[in-house]
Amino acid sequence: MKLFLMTLSVLVLTACGYKPSSQYIKEIFTDTVYVEVKVDAIEPENAPFIKDEMNRLVYTRFKGQVTSKELAESKIYVNYRGTRYTPLAYEDGYVTRYRADVRVNFKMETKEGVINKAIHSRVESDIQASSLTSSTLRTEAIRVGLAKALDEFIGYVSARGLQAQKKNKALKVQ
Repeated sequence: MKLFLMTLSVLVLTACGYKPSSQYIKEIFTDTVYVEVKVDAIEPENAPFIKDEMNRLVYTRFKGQVTSKELAESKIYVNYRGTRYTPLAYEDGYVTRYRADVRVNFKMETKEGVINKAIHSRVESDIQASSLTSSTLRTEAIRVGLAKALDEFIGYVSARGLQAQKKNKALKVQ
């Protein structure tokens, strides 16, 4: 039964023309990518996290290589613009649930030219009345929000790559 399901899923994925997002991203980015991260001065501890995540995405999703600015054919500039917190629920005068709105701007220099994309991601989380726990949860909410923003960025670049691929195919047909 397992063999049948695996065979069926392979047939469905190959028959419908499925391609991984990295195939579409290659329509936009070259193999060598430079990544630069700027962070909000209030929360500089998030810079290493963003840089590491962006490098990981270049390796895993773009199937590219992170390199120096001078050697890179494509460049990604990530600007973390901070996080706004909105209390959503209170208990005995303490905030027990909040929403973190994480703001990130992306500037990409690619084969297609310069592309700018602002992304706002939201994370809702419960919080306890302890200040130590609150600080830890706050940092975790920022990281989850940043990870969501980076995933949305990958989705955006994949969609742009699909559009570029269709455009290139249409030009070849003519």
